[in-house]
Amino acid sequence: MRFPGFWFKREPAPLMGLDIRSSSVKLVELAHTRSGPLRVLHVGIEQLQPGWVADDQINDFEQVAQGLRRLVRRCGTKTRLAAMALPGAAVITRNIKLPAGLSDAELAVQVESEANQYIPFPMDEANLDFCSIGPTDPAAQDIDVMIAASRKERVQDMLGLAEAAGLKLAILDIRSYASRRAAARILGQLPGTEEASPIVALFEMGGQSTSLQVMQGEILLYEREQAFGGAKLTRLLAEHYGWTTEVAEARKRSGELPAADAQQILRAFAQDAAQEIGRAMQFFFSSTPHTQVQHILLAGGSAAVPGLAEAVAAHNGVACSLADPFRGMLSDPGLAGEAPSYLVACGLALRRFVT
Repeated sequence: MRFPGFWFKREPAPLMGLDIRSSSVKLVELAHTRSGPLRVLHVGIEQLQPGWVADDQINDFEQVAQGLRRLVRRCGTKTRLAAMALPGAAVITRNIKLPAGLSDAELAVQVESEANQYIPFPMDEANLDFCSIGPTDPAAQDIDVMIAASRKERVQDMLGLAEAAGLKLAILDIRSYASRRAAARILGQLPGTEEASPIVALFEMGGQSTSLQVMQGEILLYEREQAFGGAKLTRLLAEHYGWTTEVAEARKRSGELPAADAQQILRAFAQDAAQEIGRAMQFFFSSTPHTQVQHILLAGGSAAVPGLAEAVAAHNGVACSLADPFRGMLSDPGLAGEAPSYLVACGLALRRFVT
């Protein structure tokens, strides 16, 4: 006897999110519990040597692939399906309108025809994808379709890296989309966001740069990249204590710093970061009709620097907190300090459940 599909709901195929940056690779795998909440199944980080990945380009495939294999083995995940991401600068996205009622094949033809006018390189050098984003009203004359295109060489790099690491690239996302997906889960739980559509500024602090995304619900209002990152703190620690960059980075991440004068260095970095974030906020206000935000979220490897959130809040007069993508999930409490650095990896892992 065959049963209707809704009697036995199948779990989506296991999927790991892999966030590949210049200094590390982070892995997150999520699963549903029987009671409903998400559970952090596997999580881990593998440090990369300087130069293996630079300017979002993989320069040493073999070393990065070996690092991926070590990370997967150490985390204990059994899946080989991976979701990875390209930086926004490597992907062109546009929303276009097309006639409603087209079949999938007709839609694909129309998209490729329309895409020519938005992509600044030959179509035979591009990987193109698209998805319908509405409206759902069957009486509508047009539908909105988002197209995304990247050079084939960038896509082939990610496919080749996954294969070299013994993995299968199931999803190639855009990094900023992954971070917004993870942040969206916690936006309604932030202090100062009680109003219906609060405006939230998400700052992701990388090694060399910090990205800003300003969101109102699911709408992206503004994006900006700022040339300021956690590498400055690593450099300050290395110079002050005579450490190598690798030792300074490890000590910074673990919080194992000499108590005597480390606080002065951390305070100076927090004040500098608060000022840089303030400048980015002023660019947002001067470039848009908006004059305020309700909350600031901090993510990235240096977001959890002691006193940073407090310094940002004081400098900008806006409530500020760390972006914990594991909030509301069943996870190891020991992850709390590292959680903001896993925002993108978690957003990629969420693709198992969210399209």
